[in-house]
Amino acid sequence: MRIAIIGLGLIGGSMGLALRGTGADYEVVGFARRPEVASRALELGAVDRIEGNMISTVNGADLVIIATPTLSLKGILAEIGQSLREGSIVTDTASTKAEVMEWAEVTLPPSANFIGGHPMAGKETSGIEAADGELFNGCTYCLTVGRRATKEACDKVERLVSQIGANPLFIDASDHDTLVAGISHLPLICSVALMAATSKSPIWPAMSRLAASGFRDLTRLASGDPRMSHDICLTNREPIIRWIDSYIEELNTLRHLVNQGGMHGDGAEDEGSEKLEDAFKRAREERERWLRM
Repeated sequence: MRIAIIGLGLIGGSMGLALRGTGADYEVVGFARRPEVASRALELGAVDRIEGNMISTVNGADLVIIATPTLSLKGILAEIGQSLREGSIVTDTASTKAEVMEWAEVTLPPSANFIGGHPMAGKETSGIEAADGELFNGCTYCLTVGRRATKEACDKVERLVSQIGANPLFIDASDHDTLVAGISHLPLICSVALMAATSKSPIWPAMSRLAASGFRDLTRLASGDPRMSHDICLTNREPIIRWIDSYIEELNTLRHLVNQGGMHGDGAEDEGSEKLEDAFKRAREERERWLRM
């Protein structure tokens, strides 16, 4: 089975390493716009061989995996469409799905099977040097089936996802984008906002020397690929804005409770202080419940 990977950064490189580590009879062909990235992927063993352009990369491929920033997908799908082998499978790894599914519908030939993909895995670092063949172990791997995709194609992609250690989950594109906006894209926005709010302060030089694990954990996502983050926001605009609005409401509630909390003269807490502590208790209980799932 010949598998073509377009884009050899963190996800594409990790995909190649994972596929070649399955022991299955796969030939993995790779392409990256920067020749030095493609060459490094070959050195690391993420691909069996590299090609100099996308057309030659997908030529004869049974499965094409596009692991590039989301907004580049439409152009790539259009470029490779007429060079795909009849009955071939095309998938992606983008973090948003609704617009990607529409692009595939209008640009790919009817004989192609498009199955959108999104592995719920990653790192704050990017690039081929960060590639890890075990990146997908145990992760949920979202799959969104195109209108013309056959059951046989779906079964092949599902098996492949399982082979690299991930747990396949078939999901509607709109549902996917709403859900990941809350648990993936909103945390990204919050991480960026926290980094911006603190680093723009005139006391940041002193504050930065005190920042430890809590600050590091909460700002980790701000170290991600800026182009990927940019494309996520522009292709999932409305769900992200809804979640930002909801987050702002919660922040305003906490702001009010912090402002109103206080102590009585006898040392007893007033009602505002009790409500503030209750908010922290509820958040801890919900997180603990989620961790036990």
